[in-house]
Amino acid sequence: MTPMMHLWLLPLLLSIAFGKDLEEKKGPFENTQLDVAEGTPVPYAMHQFQVTHLGVNNFRLSGEGTEDIRISQDGWLYLEKPLDWSQEDHYMLMVEALADEEVVDGPIYVTINVVDVNNNAPYFNQSTYTAVVRENSPTGTPFARMFAFDRDDPETPNAHLSYSLVSQIPNNHQVPLFQVDPHTGEISTTEAGEKMLKAREGIHYGRGEDRSIDALRTKFDDYCQVQNIPYEENPFFTCVEKAELRRRNVDPLEDPDFTLSVRVQDLGGASETALSGNAIMHIVVQQNLWVNPGPITIKEHLKESYPKVIAKVQSNEPNAIYTLVQKERELKFPFQITEDGEIHLTEELDREDKDMYILVVFAVDENEQQADPPMEIQVLVDDVNDNAPVCENMETEFEVQEDEPEGSLIGLLLAHDDDQAGTINSFLTYTILSQIPATSPNAFSIDAASGRIQALRPLQRKNHHVYNLNVRVNDPAYSTECKVVIKVIDVNNETPQFEKTNYGTQSLSEDIPVGHTVLSIKATDADDPNSGSSLIEFHITAGDDEGVFSVQTDGHGVGHVVVSKPLDFESSATYKLQIDARNTEPLMKGLEYGSESTTSITVSLTDVDEAPEFSQDILDVTVPENTTKGSVLLTVEAKDPEGKEIRFTLDGDSQGWLEIDAATGEIKTKGKLDRETLESFEVTVTAFEKENPEKSSERVLSVRLLDVNDNFPKLTEKQSFICVKNAKPVIIKAEDTDSAPFSQPFTFAFAHGKKSPNWELKSVDGSSAALTLRKSPSEDKTFVIPISIKDNAGLGVTQSFEVRVCNCTELGYCYMAPVERNLSYGMGPTIGILAGVLGFCLIVFVIVIKHINKGNKRNLNEDEEEKNPIN
Repeated sequence: MTPMMHLWLLPLLLSIAFGKDLEEKKGPFENTQLDVAEGTPVPYAMHQFQVTHLGVNNFRLSGEGTEDIRISQDGWLYLEKPLDWSQEDHYMLMVEALADEEVVDGPIYVTINVVDVNNNAPYFNQSTYTAVVRENSPTGTPFARMFAFDRDDPETPNAHLSYSLVSQIPNNHQVPLFQVDPHTGEISTTEAGEKMLKAREGIHYGRGEDRSIDALRTKFDDYCQVQNIPYEENPFFTCVEKAELRRRNVDPLEDPDFTLSVRVQDLGGASETALSGNAIMHIVVQQNLWVNPGPITIKEHLKESYPKVIAKVQSNEPNAIYTLVQKERELKFPFQITEDGEIHLTEELDREDKDMYILVVFAVDENEQQADPPMEIQVLVDDVNDNAPVCENMETEFEVQEDEPEGSLIGLLLAHDDDQAGTINSFLTYTILSQIPATSPNAFSIDAASGRIQALRPLQRKNHHVYNLNVRVNDPAYSTECKVVIKVIDVNNETPQFEKTNYGTQSLSEDIPVGHTVLSIKATDADDPNSGSSLIEFHITAGDDEGVFSVQTDGHGVGHVVVSKPLDFESSATYKLQIDARNTEPLMKGLEYGSESTTSITVSLTDVDEAPEFSQDILDVTVPENTTKGSVLLTVEAKDPEGKEIRFTLDGDSQGWLEIDAATGEIKTKGKLDRETLESFEVTVTAFEKENPEKSSERVLSVRLLDVNDNFPKLTEKQSFICVKNAKPVIIKAEDTDSAPFSQPFTFAFAHGKKSPNWELKSVDGSSAALTLRKSPSEDKTFVIPISIKDNAGLGVTQSFEVRVCNCTELGYCYMAPVERNLSYGMGPTIGILAGVLGFCLIVFVIVIKHINKGNKRNLNEDEEEKNPIN
């Protein structure tokens, strides 16, 4: 079948293959974008272009992939070969409609996007990996990583890889000792692996210790001495020797401790159709000598010879160098470390000073590189009983009313012990040693564990009004005695009595200051002096809901009524105060406070002509600087306490920008505001009584202007020069008096918006740019370069910058080479010179004539004097 016959038969073949689906693939002759899955079987009809132009009998296809993609004479775009996303993810084609080989429509452009399908299995970058892990490696800390790749589209789930552990050999305990990060492929130990991984047994060597066969023989003799048998013939030695050499030279590929099978899957491993790849990881477990010996417990005040060895660390690097520091960085650090890793305590410890130390050990190799991670070791100071109990007070005093029932609480005796809390060393017990005066039976008991003192019977003040107890407080090794004084106080069976039940009326001016004493009141109590039953407190219980007044007292029956808040006649002209006297101790049962414990006072205020009061203490306003003239900024509110008419004035406006309505307090703009002239300023607003201006109040009004973008960046200098032989860039600087965000950073560009063949302009910082000469002119020349400079908000204009390109002197300045001057002048200059010469001659002539005339007059006068001598 010829290609031509193939093109004519294609519609028939496509209709048979796709049937009704072909109708959905037809479309107008216009730019089109198609999605086609890779690997689609061919032939595959993608799209048919329907052209409205009459006479179209063929199409022409050009562009990418025309060897795989064809178009039929009736406009069917179809695949002749399957597409492969990994080879090409899209094609750009151009289609033209032809009438007898003449283009009558188009071109149009077709984009074919190759849609990836999951037809590539993931694969590891190597089939076998090896790794080494040490004993006790922390759970989740990676010690190896496996890498896998997928040729599918990385932006789709087809290349979303997930790693998993298939098997672990050996697995004698059926417990996984290793794990793989599903996202990264990193291998780490599990919690079980951290605890259970063990290296092969081997010989331990110290710092700088010889590791030769002879040294191995010496160590063998130390543990297994055999007489008269050569080492080569001793099966035990040869076994140890082989095991040691094998351990030193282990090959993970040939002799691994563990073998892991790891799988990688695409589609995130979440689908049954996911494709997979596998690899092997061989692992050798090495000894980990870098083991934390802590926590270390040391008894305080341990009597030993110091320095004392308390622990030893050993690095995995045989020749490691150790250093020891304290994590808390405190002054006292009684520890040190030797070159062999022995940690020494240098002196006794005291738990009461510090109960725990955290030591940080560093191990580095001979090149000062970290050999092992830093190790933190806890040192706990164990408590010993070296502190006696201590009473909280030298003497503890309690009060109890007489006739309190049995078991009444007297008080709680407080003591403490500086030994470790919660241990037997600080466990305290309490015992009453003596009671003075003694009674039979005793009047008090104490709880041995808490120190709680209770009365064993009702107490009578008439029998004893004071008891003194000696209480012993014990810990298991020490004891101390505490003094307790118990006072039996009178039952509160008397109520306070005022000397007056009414203190009359007190007149006060409303401008009396806070703290002023209105009057003093007095009450007495017949109960036992200096006891809670006789102490008196005064309370204003009525007539003063706002707390304008208060009563100050020392508890001994005298109270001072004082002004606590500013008075205001207009708010309240009269106060009728009720004051109650009360004891600090409750009254005995059945007794209540009566009228004798209450008094009253009337306080009458007199009016004072007060200055107007502002409704606000702080006047503050913020406005944009482009606020129009006549705009209201603020209306100041004030009123006169007596209701008198007030007026307003405004002072301190140095710029003349504001005005105030004298009657309403309305403040308006009367001039153009300019933040660049004055960003903030203060004016004084005065409110005064219209009929009595001396009664006035002032408030300061703070005005802050907000910047608007009313200034564009301007060049600070408009001229410069460039030396041809040393063409350094010229720094162009601009400034803008606006503030952020209407100022810097500036943008610099050539006014025409295009690059220049002779000049280059680059920003240096927010306020400057560098102008660089690309191509030197053939002669000295001055260039005027239009530069557009815009602020951060895009406001700017084009400004001219003049650059002179010239030869320079050694000092770096432009000079002009000397040239011959033509001494001939034109008509204008010649006439000017002649006129100047004639004018000069005329002036000389006039001066000479005047001089001659003066000389003639002088001669005539002399002749007359000779003719008429004076006798």
